[in-house]
Amino acid sequence: MATTMKLILFLLLSFYIFSLVVSSHQHHPLDPLTPSEFTLVRTIVNKSHSSTKHNVTFQYIGLDEPDKPVLLSWLSNPKSKPPPRRAFVITRLDKQSHEITVDLSTRSIVSDKIYHGHGYPLLTFDEQIVASELPQTYQPFLKSIKKRNLNLSDVVCSTFTVGWFGEVKSKRVVKLLCFYIDGSVNLYVRPLEGITLVVDLDEMKIVEYYDRFIVPVPKAKGTDYRASKQKSPFGSRLNGVALVQPDGPGFKINGHTVSWANWVFHLGFDVRAGPIISLASIYDLEKQKYRQVLYRGFISELFVPYMDPTEEWYYKNFFDSGEFGFGQSAVSLKPLADCPANAVFLDSYYAAEDGTPVKISNTFCIFENHAGHIMWRHTELGIPGEVIREVRPEVSLVVRMVSTVGNYDYIIDWEFKPSGSIKLGIGLTGVLEVKGVTYTHVDQIKEDVHGTLLADNTIGVYHDHFLTYYLDLDVDGEANSFVKNNLETIRVTDHNSPRKSYWTVVSETAKTESDARIQLGLKQAELVVVNPNKKTKVGNNVGYRLIPGSVAHPLLSNDDYPQIRGAFTNNNVWVTPYNKSEKWAGGVYVDQSRGDDTLAVWSLRNRQIENKDIVLWYTIGFHHVPCQEDFPLMPTLSGGFELRPTNFFDSNPVLKTRPPNHVHWPNCTTQP
Repeated sequence: MATTMKLILFLLLSFYIFSLVVSSHQHHPLDPLTPSEFTLVRTIVNKSHSSTKHNVTFQYIGLDEPDKPVLLSWLSNPKSKPPPRRAFVITRLDKQSHEITVDLSTRSIVSDKIYHGHGYPLLTFDEQIVASELPQTYQPFLKSIKKRNLNLSDVVCSTFTVGWFGEVKSKRVVKLLCFYIDGSVNLYVRPLEGITLVVDLDEMKIVEYYDRFIVPVPKAKGTDYRASKQKSPFGSRLNGVALVQPDGPGFKINGHTVSWANWVFHLGFDVRAGPIISLASIYDLEKQKYRQVLYRGFISELFVPYMDPTEEWYYKNFFDSGEFGFGQSAVSLKPLADCPANAVFLDSYYAAEDGTPVKISNTFCIFENHAGHIMWRHTELGIPGEVIREVRPEVSLVVRMVSTVGNYDYIIDWEFKPSGSIKLGIGLTGVLEVKGVTYTHVDQIKEDVHGTLLADNTIGVYHDHFLTYYLDLDVDGEANSFVKNNLETIRVTDHNSPRKSYWTVVSETAKTESDARIQLGLKQAELVVVNPNKKTKVGNNVGYRLIPGSVAHPLLSNDDYPQIRGAFTNNNVWVTPYNKSEKWAGGVYVDQSRGDDTLAVWSLRNRQIENKDIVLWYTIGFHHVPCQEDFPLMPTLSGGFELRPTNFFDSNPVLKTRPPNHVHWPNCTTQP
């Protein structure tokens, strides 16, 4: 009993220590907008349009970040007056998109202009909810449900963007597809195939309706993923583990600035991008100072094209960031499940359609990751009579967010290591997008069904996931270059060696944007962002290397409409000169965009990038051929990549790292 009480007191003390991790602060220029600032923006914008008969809808409100030179100047003297705090706003009014810049300090509108280009802004949750409820009172739809002998109360509908397929003119519409939840909450695996509704979002009414055919609704049995609905036999119960930190977390949070071990960085949030990591710097023990690594990084776009060209599916090519919002789709993390016991949680806010602030509790978790990995080790057996063994366990810091965009859940990790590496992880889980069919066995299929038969009447459709990251690396300063260290085979011709070949490094510095367009896998090379103005003691350029993850190339033809819009995935790597306006790889207005404002278009200017302030764009991709193990809910498919120091330090930066203090715990084996 005494031992139990000590454990309880110890855990309570740990929670108390965790509560002290987050401290109050004054605004940092890169802090996301606060609830009061959203309210202020709403008031200012509504007042400026008070004479209109129509309501203003807020499609996007986000921080209008200061110009980079201005921010860097302030960082060099933080006690000076901070840059003006501004918000960038996209509204819809009278069927037009307005771009508005609001100065929060002067409570005034700096600019207000109407956007006349192609495409539409981010869809709000509010308008999607209203649109999805329209079928409940639409008579043709009610007749279709009755014809299928289904209960209307068990039918739910969801919005799908329509894309662009060469139309000269377009309206701001979405398609509605519906699902059946009688017997299972796993709605996406029970589609009502054949029914399609088209909703005009500006008019908020159904403008087209189709009921083309009837196929059986896939069965509910075995599709519900809730623990309370599972029946025996059950899988093995995994043993639990207690994770405690007697000294409390090793990191501190001051507002949105996180400091841990030898790292310091700023964590922001955007309704479109989700997590934004800025001003990441690492402490150099030898130089006794912090050194710049990453000015700003985030997921710029996620392109998900499906491979079914039929009438019911051809338009399903989604841009999850630009159309639906990675931040807007963020979900509250579940303690002890999404994140370990030693995690600290942070909330975030975005603006609803009417401009009022919406809170997402536990948007982020931050935790020290003790995963049993090894930072470095060596056992020396070559010295007679001695065995030397040195090992350092690895501890890293993880920032995590989960975004649920419709059927898919995306686990987004930023992991910082004491060695200087930044690992960017992505996990794909959730529910497959499936198509209802008449087939119950593969032997019945005599045609291309564009997917895998997963269960009775259920096809998991082939598709891709392409995540494009924006990475404004400032390696030891803003002026950087992009270097391809090509690994080339050399033939031995002088007969002084029994070898016939070897490989060596032939370095090539990209001078313009066209030199830096890379399709990975075609040539062996290491890709490095270097600072040509800074060198190590022995003369190497300091740098950071991109270690790619899963390599996938688009398989759609370049003239296919989805690929025209998603042309930023044509290369795995692009490098552009820094431009504040070039943030979104698919363009600012992605819904029904036409591919005329993408990374691929900007890069055609072929600007100079040598010894400039440059941005690295990297796309990690997955070709997804669904299999039965992905049904009815998909085990997490993990991927990622690494930014790793390359001649950034003069030697191993973690050689002198002290191992964590051992926590003595009952029944813990400490002897080899």
